[in-house]
Amino acid sequence: MWTFAKGDLKLRLTLRVAAVSAVCFAAISAYFLIDAERSVRARIDAIAEVAAKTLELQQSKIHWINNPRHEFPDLDVIAASVMMPGLCIAYRTSSGDVLQRFCGGMPSGSSQPPSAFAALYRYLFDPGREAVRPVSSAGTKIGEAVVWADPAVLAHDAWHEAGRLMVVLAIALPLLCALVYAALARALRPTQLIRKGLERMAAGDLTARLPPFDLAELSAIAGVFNHLAEHLAAALSQRNELTRRLIALQDDERRHLARELHDEFGQSLAGIRALAASARQSAADDCPALLAECDSISRIATQMMETLRGALFRLRPPDVDELGLAASLEGLIAGWNGRSRGQTRFQIALAGDFELLPTTIACDLYRIAQEALTNAAKHAEATKVLLHLTIREAPPAAGLCGTNEIELSVEDDGCAGRQAVQSGMGLLGMRERVAALGGRLSLEIGQSQRSKSEGSKGEGSSLRVVIPLPVRPALHAKDSGDVECAA
Repeated sequence: MWTFAKGDLKLRLTLRVAAVSAVCFAAISAYFLIDAERSVRARIDAIAEVAAKTLELQQSKIHWINNPRHEFPDLDVIAASVMMPGLCIAYRTSSGDVLQRFCGGMPSGSSQPPSAFAALYRYLFDPGREAVRPVSSAGTKIGEAVVWADPAVLAHDAWHEAGRLMVVLAIALPLLCALVYAALARALRPTQLIRKGLERMAAGDLTARLPPFDLAELSAIAGVFNHLAEHLAAALSQRNELTRRLIALQDDERRHLARELHDEFGQSLAGIRALAASARQSAADDCPALLAECDSISRIATQMMETLRGALFRLRPPDVDELGLAASLEGLIAGWNGRSRGQTRFQIALAGDFELLPTTIACDLYRIAQEALTNAAKHAEATKVLLHLTIREAPPAAGLCGTNEIELSVEDDGCAGRQAVQSGMGLLGMRERVAALGGRLSLEIGQSQRSKSEGSKGEGSSLRVVIPLPVRPALHAKDSGDVECAA
């Protein structure tokens, strides 16, 4: 499931858009500050030019009217027309003395900008630089017109402009993020369908298909998804058919081998026992010393016949078609209890009606149970093994009387031989049978439900097989639109 902890795509894209927008706002703010500094610098230079020209005119006027008592320099005329807050105008003689100076103060009601911003502004722009223009009289430099701006006032104005931009950013950025997130959520809404389709496919439902989407990229993904689902369904169908044929061939071979062993090997063992009995009768009259050997031959032949019966039972189990699955499994449990001699207790629990179970499914379930019990007895070193068989019926859906399924579970309280079970051919054979029937198999190594409930020290294991059963079609009533299930 896509969560915030794993990284929500919409949130990530929105944060990236927000970061890019913040960088753009910062760039715009820097541009405005640089542009404002250039405007102030250009104005200061222009004022310095005007001041220098005005002072030169004043100096020329003094010579024209021959009035040396005329005040020079007279910056009032210049200050009256160009003065603004923070602007300073001065006249400096060639010797460096300032004869006159006018400065505009800080705007009323203004607050000082943060010291960090003021220091950064001074570092970047050097706002206190002077604009100097020479003042000449009769071709000789007599002084300089000097114009500069108060750095504190410039920093204040820059902070004011930056504050306005930050207010705009604070309002626009969250709104932009919300709009981008909403747009992405709408655009990525089809990904929920894609995720559900993948989850259905992962669960084994290869009938899942995706509809076409508005976005070309998502439509391409849907096309590939549908093609993959069709290809997997066809491959699985072919695999299941091949598996069914292989299993049927395997069962036929087992039955043929069982007949050969019974007819040939069994008859030979019976003949050996008969010859041993005849030899014993002859030895009793003529050579009593051979009686022990005759009894040994008869005993070995009997043991071999018992072994042969066990092999024949595994190769060709009781006819499930005649006895039924329930009776066959009960006989299998009884046989294991007899062979285990009390070291392992085998139990069986049945729930449901198994009379109408298809023969193919019944035979495969018997084989699966047989292999599972064999693994539990040989590898698990269990003291208790429970075989549970249940038929369940799901609620009616899609015009069918519910989808029935049969569950076979084998639980034990053992703790050894897990690697042998997981990597053995027996489990692979069970998986093949289950896959051929369209079911699912799960093997849990660890604390089984049985070992939990009984407080066993063993880890336990649980093998579960669930196979879908053929469903009964719904019967539509003739006189109404109601749907009734077949009995």
